[in-house]
Amino acid sequence: MKGEARRYIILFGAQGSGKGTQARLLQDRFGIPQVATGDLFRDNLKEQTDLGRMAKAYMERGELVPDEVTNAMVQERLSRPDAQAGAILDGYPRNLNQARALDEMLAGWGAQVTQAIYIEVSEAELLRRLTGRRVCRECQATYHVVFNPPQQEAVCDRCGGPLYQRDDDKDEAAIRRRLEIYMQETLPVIDYYRQRGLLSTIDGEASIEEVNRAIVAAIVDRRTP
Repeated sequence: MKGEARRYIILFGAQGSGKGTQARLLQDRFGIPQVATGDLFRDNLKEQTDLGRMAKAYMERGELVPDEVTNAMVQERLSRPDAQAGAILDGYPRNLNQARALDEMLAGWGAQVTQAIYIEVSEAELLRRLTGRRVCRECQATYHVVFNPPQQEAVCDRCGGPLYQRDDDKDEAAIRRRLEIYMQETLPVIDYYRQRGLLSTIDGEASIEEVNRAIVAAIVDRRTP
């Protein structure tokens, strides 16, 4: 695997920041896949892969899945043919151990992280977005009752599955706890890429189109290290 002209872009953003939506738009814009750890876990569990069975064993014991298992899932996904030109990493790395593992992984292919994007949104706005969020039970696509409603109420545009409101999106105190945990885990990783000169911070409170234009401009303007 050659590292020239390849893009490995990391997207950071708290729940409700629009990170998943932007990852899908970037996937279409740059022709490289969105690699989301949530999808990887679901796929490995569904396919009952060795990694999926390992992850399931930890989850059934109520334990966190070790970084080694998550790293291995990401490495397997990035080694597939559709990721030869790079990937949009969504939800990974979540901690410094994963960030360092990603560096080693890419270095083994003669590549490296080309950019990290942090979509910054205030807590008040995140609360407003999350309490109005709806999720598809089938494909996990996300909608919002005000900002991004489905074409047909309570029905997913992508797969026709039913939409629902997660229990933890109904409780503002629970949302605040999730946001606090996210920031505690992720700020050191954001600082890791900031110190390396790879971080761009984007105002995530603009429209989806405006946020996307800002992200694309930041990516296009950057020279590959």
